[in-house]
Amino acid sequence: MARRTTDALKILADIAGKAPEMQRMFEEEVANREVAQKIHQLRTKAGMSQAQLARKVGTTQSVISRLENADYDGHSLAMLDRIAAALKRRVEIRFVTRKPRPHAA
Repeated sequence: MARRTTDALKILADIAGKAPEMQRMFEEEVANREVAQKIHQLRTKAGMSQAQLARKVGTTQSVISRLENADYDGHSLAMLDRIAAALKRRVEIRFVTRKPRPHAA
């Protein structure tokens, strides 16, 4: 009997299957989630509220809130660079070899 998984990424990868458009959408959603999580993680590690980071970046708290939302897909490199600078970081972009996606067990 096959084991079921509760790992959302594995479930979504299985749903995406081999359809190129579905794979692209899946990868985009994963990237959005990772960016949102990283912004939130760095901000909280710095002990800053969304409003405090917004002031340092020169934007509003609602913009920071949107950027920390995994469903938001409007990240711009310019804004990420401003956030990084406010948190005394820099943005690093890497192109890595794609790994085979995990499939639900």
